[in-house]
Amino acid sequence: MPQPIRLKDHEKDARLVKRRVLVGGAVIILLTCVLVMRMYYLQVVQYEHHSTLAENNRIHVQPIPPTRGLIYDRNGVIIADNRPSFSLTVTRERAGDWLQVLDTVVEVLELSDEDRALFERRVRQGRRPFEPVPILFELSEEQIARVAVNQFRLPGVEVAAQLVRHYPLQEHFAHSVGYVGRINEQELKRLDPTEYAGTHHIGKTGIERFYEEELHGEVGYEEVETNARGRVLRVLNRIDPKPGKDIVLSLDSRLQEAAENALGGRRGAVVAIQPKTGEVLAMVSQPSFDPNPFVTGISFKAYGELRDSIDQPLYNRVLRGLYPPGSTIKPMVAVSGLDAGVITPTTRVFDPGFYQLPNNSHKYRNWNRNGDGWIDLNLAIARSNDTYFYDLAHKMGIDRLHDYMSRFGIGQRVALDMFEETAGLMPSRDWKRARFRQPWYPGETLILGIGQGYMQTTPLQLAQATTLMATRGKWIRPHLAKSIDGRQPMDPNPMPDIQLRDPKFWDYSIHGMEEVLHGARGTARKVGDSAVYRIAGKSGTAQVVAIKQGERYDRNKIQERHRDHALFVGFAPVENPQIAVAVMVENGESGSGVAAPVLKQVMDAWLLDPQTGQLKAEFASPQSAEVTVNDDR
Repeated sequence: MPQPIRLKDHEKDARLVKRRVLVGGAVIILLTCVLVMRMYYLQVVQYEHHSTLAENNRIHVQPIPPTRGLIYDRNGVIIADNRPSFSLTVTRERAGDWLQVLDTVVEVLELSDEDRALFERRVRQGRRPFEPVPILFELSEEQIARVAVNQFRLPGVEVAAQLVRHYPLQEHFAHSVGYVGRINEQELKRLDPTEYAGTHHIGKTGIERFYEEELHGEVGYEEVETNARGRVLRVLNRIDPKPGKDIVLSLDSRLQEAAENALGGRRGAVVAIQPKTGEVLAMVSQPSFDPNPFVTGISFKAYGELRDSIDQPLYNRVLRGLYPPGSTIKPMVAVSGLDAGVITPTTRVFDPGFYQLPNNSHKYRNWNRNGDGWIDLNLAIARSNDTYFYDLAHKMGIDRLHDYMSRFGIGQRVALDMFEETAGLMPSRDWKRARFRQPWYPGETLILGIGQGYMQTTPLQLAQATTLMATRGKWIRPHLAKSIDGRQPMDPNPMPDIQLRDPKFWDYSIHGMEEVLHGARGTARKVGDSAVYRIAGKSGTAQVVAIKQGERYDRNKIQERHRDHALFVGFAPVENPQIAVAVMVENGESGSGVAAPVLKQVMDAWLLDPQTGQLKAEFASPQSAEVTVNDDR
C-alpha cells in the first residue's frame, strides 16, 4: 500500500540554517578574538623577546681570539712566536650537509682519506655550530686558488688568515718550552667555553702548558650584521681582545747550544742552574724533536716514528728520567753524617776493597777492588770510596738517611714551574713495607749510601742538590721563567733552608768535591787540570743491570744499552758559585771520563770570556779563606 507523501517543513529548515549560521559566526568571532589576542600577545606582550630573536637573525656575536704571548730567552732571543698563516675553516651551520662538503674539499685539494678522517674529527670537536672550525693549516697559494675557483661547491668553507704558533729554534727547546696543539675532547670539558671561544690551540707541555693562563690572554668580541646567507655585511660593535703576557725565560740559547754540542749527539741530559737565583740556564734532553708539526696536527705516521723510536726523543730525561744517582750524592751524605754527629772530618775507615756488616759474610765491594787503605772524609769523596760510605750509611741508619736526603730534594718535586717533573724515590721503611710488604734490611741502607738500590732521581733533582751544596743549604726552587710580563714569578710554597749544627760542615764536604778535580788522587783530576777556575764536583756511575756477587763489570759482555750510566755534578767557581751543573750520559759508563768533560764545556761556555779564555770579570771575586782539613792518611 503506497505511503502518504509528507510535505517538507521549510520553517524548520530555516530555523536550523539560522542556528548554524549563528554558531558558525560565533566560532569565527571567537577564533578572530583568539587570533587578535595571540597577535597582541606576540606583538605587544612578548615584543622584547621576539625583537631580540629577530635581531639575532641579523646580528651575530663573533669571538675574537687573543694573540698568544711570546716567549724569549734571557737575552731577548725569540723561542716561541706567532706566525701569520692561511687556514681552511668550516662552519657547520652554513655548510648544510657538511660531511658532503668535506668530501668535496678532499676532492678539490686532492688530499688523502687520512686527511678526510682528520677533518671530520676536527669539525665534530667544534663547540658551536656557528663558529668556524679550522681543518687545514698553512695553505699554499695553489690550494687557496683551488678553493676560490670551487667556492660555489663549498658552502660554509672559507680561507681565513690567523696567527699560528711557531718555534724558530725547533728542537733546541722542545723539552723546556714545550708546544701547543689543538684542543681535544677531554680539554673541552674542563675549559671555560667563554674564555676559549674562538681559540683552537692550548699549551700541551712545558712552559706552554704551565703558564697557559698567562700566555692565552682574554678573548674579545664583535657584533656583526649578516645577510640571509650569513655573510658579514658590517661590524656594529667591537671589544678588542687582550693579548697574552710575554714570558722571558732564564734559559740562555747560547749555553743551551753549548750543552748540546758537549753531549755530542749521545743520549742524555744536562741541567745548569744559577745558584744564587735558582734560574735554570740550560736544560737539555737528547735526542729531541721539532715541536712545530704538533701545532697544526702531526700525522699518524710521523708521530708513530717519534713514539716508537728506541732513542725516545719525546721523553724528557731532565724531568721524567729516573736514574740511580750513584756516587754523585756522596757529598750530601757526608754533610748529613757530619750534622748527625756519626762522623767527624777526621774519622777514618780502613778499606781492604770491601765492607762487611757485623756477623755477616756478604762483601759489599768498593769500586777499587784492591782497596784504598785508611780513608778519611776528604779522601773518601775525592776517591769516591764506597767502603767509607757503606760504613757511614750503616752508622746513619735508614731513618736519618731518608730524613737528610729528603731535605736535599731527593724523592720529591723540586721545580717551581715544571709540571712534568717526576718526584723520584727516596725509599724508607714505610715505603718498602707498603710496596713489598717486607721489612727494611741493613744491607739496603749500605747501598743507598752510594746512591744505588731503590733510590731514583731525576737530573734536575741532582742539579738542585748540587745547588744546595753551592749555596750552603739555601733553598730556591729552580725555575724557567725569569719574568712574566715584567714581573718575577713567586714561589707559593718555599722550601725551608737546610740548617746544620755547624756551617763548617758544608766546607768540609765541598773541599772533598774540589779534590775530585784538583787533588792528586781525584777521580776527575784530568778535567780539573785544564780548568782556569776551581770546580767542586762529584762523579757517579749508575748501574743499569745488576752484577752478581763477586763478578766484575765487563763492558764487552754487556749490550750497549745495558751499560752503566755516567753522571757528574758540580759547581764553579768554588769561591763564588755562578753555575751548578748536572750531567747524565745514558750508557756512558764513566762519570769522570765521559760526563765530567761535558760539565766542564758547559761551565766554560758560561764562565769564560770567549776572546781571552779567562774568567769573566763579573764572575771574579776575592778568594775566600780555604778550609783547613786534617788529611791524616
